[in-house]
Amino acid sequence: MPKVPPYPEEFRRRAVELVKTSGDPLAKVARDLGVSETGLRNWLVQAEIDAGERQGLSSDERKELAELRRQNRRLAMENEILKRAAAYFAQENVLPK
Repeated sequence: MPKVPPYPEEFRRRAVELVKTSGDPLAKVARDLGVSETGLRNWLVQAEIDAGERQGLSSDERKELAELRRQNRRLAMENEILKRAAAYFAQENVLPK
């Protein structure tokens, strides 16, 4: 099951907009919203990356990377199972007559 973020995406987007438009310090906005300052700063950085204002992996790229890593783990496990099965059946065929 996918991990559900503790705050909805809409809340995060509006919090980032509030930081950018209010002119208040990030710490004050975080305190007013009841979120951690570090969390709000991370949301702000990710929004800047998604907007192309900063270098890094966009949200879509992060999702794709996570999916590819999951798929890679699954394929590696399937490959290991097939190797073991091939070795098992190879031993069966070498029985003396």
